[in-house]
Amino acid sequence: MMSLLGILISLGLLMYLAYRGFSVILLAPVLAMLAVLLSGMGGQMLGVYTQVFMKGLGGYVVSFFPLFLLGAVFGKLMDDSGSARTIAAVLISKLGNQQAVLSIVLACGILTYGGVSLFVVGFAVFPIAAALFRELDIPKRLIPGAIVLGALTFTMTAFPGSPAIQNAIPMPFFNTDAFAAPGLGIIAGLVMLVGGMWWMNRRAAKARLAGETYGKHSDATSSVEHDDDPGVVVALLPIILVIGINFLCAKWLLPGLDTSYLATDLFGNIPPSRVIGTWAIVTALVASCLMIIVLNWKRWKNLQESMSQGALGALLPIFNTASEVGYGSVIAILAGFAIVKEFLLGLAPGNPLISEAVFVNVMAGITGSASGGMSIALNTMGETYLGLATQFGINPELMHRVASIASGGLDSLPHNGAVISLLTICSLTHRESYKDIFVVAVAVPLVALIVVIALGTMFGSF
Repeated sequence: MMSLLGILISLGLLMYLAYRGFSVILLAPVLAMLAVLLSGMGGQMLGVYTQVFMKGLGGYVVSFFPLFLLGAVFGKLMDDSGSARTIAAVLISKLGNQQAVLSIVLACGILTYGGVSLFVVGFAVFPIAAALFRELDIPKRLIPGAIVLGALTFTMTAFPGSPAIQNAIPMPFFNTDAFAAPGLGIIAGLVMLVGGMWWMNRRAAKARLAGETYGKHSDATSSVEHDDDPGVVVALLPIILVIGINFLCAKWLLPGLDTSYLATDLFGNIPPSRVIGTWAIVTALVASCLMIIVLNWKRWKNLQESMSQGALGALLPIFNTASEVGYGSVIAILAGFAIVKEFLLGLAPGNPLISEAVFVNVMAGITGSASGGMSIALNTMGETYLGLATQFGINPELMHRVASIASGGLDSLPHNGAVISLLTICSLTHRESYKDIFVVAVAVPLVALIVVIALGTMFGSF
């Protein structure tokens, strides 16, 4: 019991201190060692740090650094070329003022589905959203909810083919690709989009009836004009290319290659199915980065600087997440975790989908990170869940999709780093805007998760 108490104290401190702004890179090893100490393994602390924590951290970096790196560079190129602004502006002009909230949601959705990170989307879309909402006198406090709905829900975890890291993490555990369980993913995504839009439109209508206006806010960036931004075709082509090449590589091109060499010691004797999904996303992002550069060749003020800033922008996110994975690797070896594992596996003895969904959600909520929470869950229980899927005749693609969608529920609690960063970009507070964020990014995705588990249990993966 002391080991379990140590885990709970350590997790509680991690959640609280991360919310207070302390770096997870520092917190994770310190609090992991605290859990080790409280579990009665103080004499093994140094060995646990170098052989367990660092091995978990390093394994995550080895597996996913290419996706973080290329995703960050792609997003920076989309931002600096003006492509992100073009997509947002065109959607707003086409949908009209009557669909202002939907315009912002779809703009964010298209950008994130194409591989642009939330942080780039926030900086690119907020000035346009602020100008539109100010013109129509829609309360500014609704902007974060609209951006989160488009960027942190259906395109992050549900829609098949998304290059988001939350859709990539389950691939090596379940030998799947980014298009796992496409039918269920689309259904879940539509539940999130429709449910979120119902809430946001309801909130906007209620504010209008109450006579609430945009409010007294100073948004200096909202009036900035960019005359040299590309046309909509040029802006959209790289995003279309990401999805198209990812699909072609994952389903046809890469599976047809001779990968027998992977069965040698030099390459770790790894099955091709565990790496083809990652290869497909890497290939798609490289091709799309090259296309952005070529199509916007005359627009670059300093291409070298854009690419360098994009590369540097990948370092903090991946080491934050990798540190959380290292933390989870330590927790998994403690005696108290065996109690947690037994409890989770016993939640629904005949349906491991429920156990997986609960475990991933809880870990994502504790860490305030969809990718970090899912990585901890799958690193500690992934093999178990795959074995249970085989035992109960569950398609691994369904396990993949449930894990991905589950990571996007409780992750968006108030201490989530993306939520805090977005509110900072918008110059708003949790008190002003978090209620909408909670509904569209926590409550509605949980409903979508329940729908997927129910459909998957009745009809299997499709």
